[in-house]
Amino acid sequence: MITAFELGMIYAIMALGVYLTFRILNFPDLTVDGSFTTGAATAAVLITGGTDPFLATAAAFAVGTAAGWITGMLHTKGGINGLLAGILTMIGLYSINLRIMGGANVPLLGEDTVISALRDLIDVGWASVAVLALVALVFKVLLDWYLHTDNGLALQATGDNEQMIRSFAVSTDRMKILGLMLSNGLVALCGAVVAQHQGFADIGMGIGLILVGLASVIVGQALFGAKSVIRATLAVVLGAVVYRLAIQLALNLGLDPNDMKLMSAVLVVAALLLPQWKGFSKLAARRRARAGSTTAGSAEATPSRRAEAVEESAQAAGRKEG
Repeated sequence: MITAFELGMIYAIMALGVYLTFRILNFPDLTVDGSFTTGAATAAVLITGGTDPFLATAAAFAVGTAAGWITGMLHTKGGINGLLAGILTMIGLYSINLRIMGGANVPLLGEDTVISALRDLIDVGWASVAVLALVALVFKVLLDWYLHTDNGLALQATGDNEQMIRSFAVSTDRMKILGLMLSNGLVALCGAVVAQHQGFADIGMGIGLILVGLASVIVGQALFGAKSVIRATLAVVLGAVVYRLAIQLALNLGLDPNDMKLMSAVLVVAALLLPQWKGFSKLAARRRARAGSTTAGSAEATPSRRAEAVEESAQAAGRKEG
């Protein structure tokens, strides 16, 4: 169970990246299946070559942003459908990943890694879970901060109403590219840490990862709500943990490991159908009513204030570009 919590905190970083494209930009990005492996392959090869594991992990983030940039350019400058652009980049990354690793697998056993450095300081247990949870929360807070800046509000507006934000002279193409770069950078960073946690990088480790990310986002927000950005990102982090715990529980009950992708699909379907259940809708309405009485005066809970903030940030971004 400790391992499930650790993996949940690590995969929360990837889930935050998927949240950026899926919820903020409303962009169905399948690049993550390839960029996750690219991050793992880059970190593994650099570590086995003698590079400091922290620098290798940072390099994985940089390579992931490059993958996101390619998808963004194909979509915005090449005029290719967003879904198809992600698929094309993902397919291309498969060959690139094989080139990076020089084969289908790169072992990290006996190498100094970020995880081994953590193990040297703290024994395996709840202390290591707490450290990884702190790391996940740091990325969550950084993302919250960014999404409340002028640039971040323009990014949100691009996903909400592209025509409106374009009328303020904001380049929606630039916003999309930036969002895809940040998203895939976080996904690749997660891939690098996962490879160091499991002790190897494999060419197939990213297959179906988009389903894991969507499960974390959808399940988390279905269970914990998404009334504001701060609450939504927290729900994504908790959703990643819930997903890993569900997988661990299924394995403990004797489910075949080969059925994990099927279980992920079932979880996503359940999370999508649950809000349509009348009983769930009534419970959600009661919860919103209670929350509304205590947050009526908050800036985040007031749509008009948020709209004003988005408009002001859009005008500021337009003046900068002008």
